[in-house]
Amino acid sequence: MKKFIYLFIIFFSLVNTDLMAENKMILKLSYGEVEIELYPDKAPNHVKRFVELSNSGKYDGVVFHRVIDGFMAQTGDVKFGNSKSSEFNLALAGTGGSDLPNLKAEFTDIAHTRGTLSAARSADPNSANSQFFICFESAPHLDRQYSAFGKVVKGMEFVDSIKKGDPNTGAVSDPDKIISLRSK
Repeated sequence: MKKFIYLFIIFFSLVNTDLMAENKMILKLSYGEVEIELYPDKAPNHVKRFVELSNSGKYDGVVFHRVIDGFMAQTGDVKFGNSKSSEFNLALAGTGGSDLPNLKAEFTDIAHTRGTLSAARSADPNSANSQFFICFESAPHLDRQYSAFGKVVKGMEFVDSIKKGDPNTGAVSDPDKIISLRSK
């Protein structure tokens, strides 16, 4: 019986390690690599969409179109914000998404603290699609209002380096972009 318990513990440890590895992403910026941990148990549909778009290369070349110092850096408009696409239009960046349907809100108990990854959306809570933001500082007014689904666990200093936009609107005239975003 003891051997069975030890085998079970070893097996569970190996399986758990593999599952944890699948929940890590690497965001490459010109400043360095950022490691993100995802929370599929909290926001499974947002995590699934994020991983799908990331691993298919949809975020590669997408600009950080709205960056407000002390608040957050927003990106993820794969339609108008992809600097490698013929549809790239900085004036429209932030108004597009992917060809996939919008996601229903998945509000959780995850606080919007420094490094939190959350889904951007319009006034409709069920309008998140491909856009997301990373918090520079705590933003408790967003808690349970936006679908938080991950957190930066390494490389936040590189997120801090992202070019800031207009202090009022966050619009960035010559924005930084995602070099690549993939599962670790």
